[in-house]
Amino acid sequence: MKVKLARQNGFKRIYTEADIRLLASMDERHGQPSGAVLKKLCERAFDRFGLAEYQQLANISVAHLYNLRASKTYQRQRCTLTKTRPNKVAIGQRRKPCPDNQPGYIRIDSVHQGDQDKRKGIYHVNAVDEVTQFQVIFTLERISEAFMLPALHQMLARFPFIIRGFHADNGGEYINYSVAELLETLRIEFTKSRARHSNDNGLVESKNGSVVRKLYGYQHIPQQYAEEFYH
Repeated sequence: MKVKLARQNGFKRIYTEADIRLLASMDERHGQPSGAVLKKLCERAFDRFGLAEYQQLANISVAHLYNLRASKTYQRQRCTLTKTRPNKVAIGQRRKPCPDNQPGYIRIDSVHQGDQDKRKGIYHVNAVDEVTQFQVIFTLERISEAFMLPALHQMLARFPFIIRGFHADNGGEYINYSVAELLETLRIEFTKSRARHSNDNGLVESKNGSVVRKLYGYQHIPQQYAEEFYH
């Protein structure tokens, strides 16, 4: 028994691989213009300059020109794939702090008191000295710059020793130029947690659970009650 293969019906191909490569070259030379402009460039190459290789492309429609741009042949010639480059933020040193058994190197973190009905709750800012375990907690309505900077001023003044180091995770409430400027003015070393080192800020994160959550729980507390908390 012979198997007869079905004949595949289809349209005859007009534009060849060579045509697509010519199109890609033209695009590269002229900085990827619009389809209408690119068609005119191909027409001019054939009609005005007599380049026979552009004869087919001179008659192409703008719509089909975009189809050729999406082809694998075009993409292989025109596309250069590069790895995503991370944005480097030059705020703080990415390393674990080294207190060398001296007080004054604090770890700081924020604890959110939950959302309810799309309304934000209050925030607790928790700071712990690494050596003495002296701890200061401030409660804020929000952690925007207007609330955070005055709170940091007061928190740093509450510690009974000179603050030499300030370590935070990579949260935007701390990693910003306003906080960096404040710490630079006070001559306080600013460090931040390293990637894939979850224990860099583990001290204050453990205090979030054993102290802050023990005191205030997990339930939502509306922002308007922030001033009623004892700082």
